[in-house]
Amino acid sequence: MEFIADLHIHSSYSRATSRQMNLENLYLWAQLKGIAVISTGDFTHPRWYAELQEKLEPAEAGLYRLKDTYAREADKQVPESCRAQVRFMLSVEISTIYKKNNRTRKVHSLVLAPDLLAAGRLNAALQEVGNIASDGRPILGLD
Repeated sequence: MEFIADLHIHSSYSRATSRQMNLENLYLWAQLKGIAVISTGDFTHPRWYAELQEKLEPAEAGLYRLKDTYAREADKQVPESCRAQVRFMLSVEISTIYKKNNRTRKVHSLVLAPDLLAAGRLNAALQEVGNIASDGRPILGLD
């Protein structure tokens, strides 16, 4: 099975990202661009995580769909010829910056979670390490 996916997205809670980067617009533009699976990005941010819990519902294993109440409005802006099923995959980019052997190291990791419970557990663990609420892309001092 072939499909188009975009697995590196940021929400409106990330620095230098449009305030219009919300689930409804991600859903709308995924349809217009022919994207079948799009990541949520930034699930570590507390307000974005709450929005994910409110607006998404489980679809297939590891994938979510936008609840009908939110999808209906977006669908009005999508031509019939572009309407398609869109699935969301939970993701976050975590930036780790640390010093090793007198050199600064920077690593960006893309983390995918199988469900909101797993994402919540990761959020709780990362909250003990650093500030996950200051930016959608948390920067942690981990090696």
